[in-house]
Amino acid sequence: MKFKVLQDHLRDIVWAKIEKGELTGLRLAQMTGFKQAHISNFLNRKRGLSLEGMDKILAAQHLSVLDLLDPAEVNQRATIVPPSTDEFENIALIDLAAAARPEIAARDIKEFLKFRKTFLARLRSATEGDRRDWLRFVAIRIESRDAQGMHPRFAAGATLLVDRHYNVLEPYRKGEPNLYVVLKNGTCAVRYAEVAGNRLILRPHDPAASIDAVPIPQGKDTSDLIMGRVCFVGMEA
Repeated sequence: MKFKVLQDHLRDIVWAKIEKGELTGLRLAQMTGFKQAHISNFLNRKRGLSLEGMDKILAAQHLSVLDLLDPAEVNQRATIVPPSTDEFENIALIDLAAAARPEIAARDIKEFLKFRKTFLARLRSATEGDRRDWLRFVAIRIESRDAQGMHPRFAAGATLLVDRHYNVLEPYRKGEPNLYVVLKNGTCAVRYAEVAGNRLILRPHDPAASIDAVPIPQGKDTSDLIMGRVCFVGMEA
């Protein structure tokens, strides 16, 4: 949301109080230390306020910046996971590309899938970097373009559970390669991964399919390219 929009919302709040008889421009000027003309010009859209000026009005009216946000936009951006009341956890089903976003917005969630809490609790995490703000588990339903090269491990329509608190190249089980969601050309792909020099090598399951090599950006490491480990694959019945 733009700063100008926040100022407009603040004007609306102040005008609403004035119209209700709860406030006057003179009183607001006295409370904030501004000249009355300054407040009048702001309310009548003849001038804006600095951040410091907005802070003074917010403090005088016992408001916070949250009061200036559009509730519809907040709900659209917020991660809203329904509380669980049984032995199943609600896991957000999202598009593959959204798996790269630390916070999953409500608009990215297609539906919620159920996974047993006991199963999720047994999964071991292995995190490099700070992922405390990352929603740990998300689910992805694979489309045709995302399934290319992965037959017979999974096909279009498969549902993958991704642990985004596992972003290291250490085998989860000895002798078994991990399947990852990784960054590739600004989006995400599901591949096996290994390092060769300064590149992350992405291998498909089908040996006949092409192998990709993703450069590791300077100052970054492989954990920055790994969005999470696939810890469950469910096929459509």
